[in-house]
Amino acid sequence: MGDPDEELLSRVASGDPAAVRALVARKLPRLLSLAGRMLGDAGEAEDVAQEAFVRIWKQAPRWKPGAARFDTWLHRVALNLCYDRLRRRREVAYAEPPEVVDEGPGPDRGLFASDTGRRVAQALMALPDRQREAVVLCHYQDLGNIEAAAAMGLSVEAVESLLGRGRRALRAALIDLKEGRNDP
Repeated sequence: MGDPDEELLSRVASGDPAAVRALVARKLPRLLSLAGRMLGDAGEAEDVAQEAFVRIWKQAPRWKPGAARFDTWLHRVALNLCYDRLRRRREVAYAEPPEVVDEGPGPDRGLFASDTGRRVAQALMALPDRQREAVVLCHYQDLGNIEAAAAMGLSVEAVESLLGRGRRALRAALIDLKEGRNDP
């Protein structure tokens, strides 16, 4: 099966501005989603997406069709950029913890759905990096296990194992939601 992005990437490599806009329109939402879920920060997700597009434009003239699917390569680039940022976070020591701004709805709009979304996001961020990566790629990026394995550089069996452990951890962290309670 051919790469659906091959022709568009060829046009990007030749400097076609319309192709660049089309590629951004096609890939930006998924990149922002992936990076946002991996990093838990919309601003950092935008930075990752921007850096990924810079790498696309630099790489496009040298792209070799058939070596790997472009989408697989792009996911790997975005994941590597996310991991770079996560590593830098661990290296920063603060004298005092940073002040956290509650970006949730105001007290008059305490909707169960937004609280559930927050809880799911927290549980996802608590997963080990590789489990979170597998869950995000398969459940939020809609990649199949084979595509996720290629993007992660793992065997399909390893991805399935990571997914199983990640799902169990999420289920355990969110068990009270299933039972109808919403206490953190």
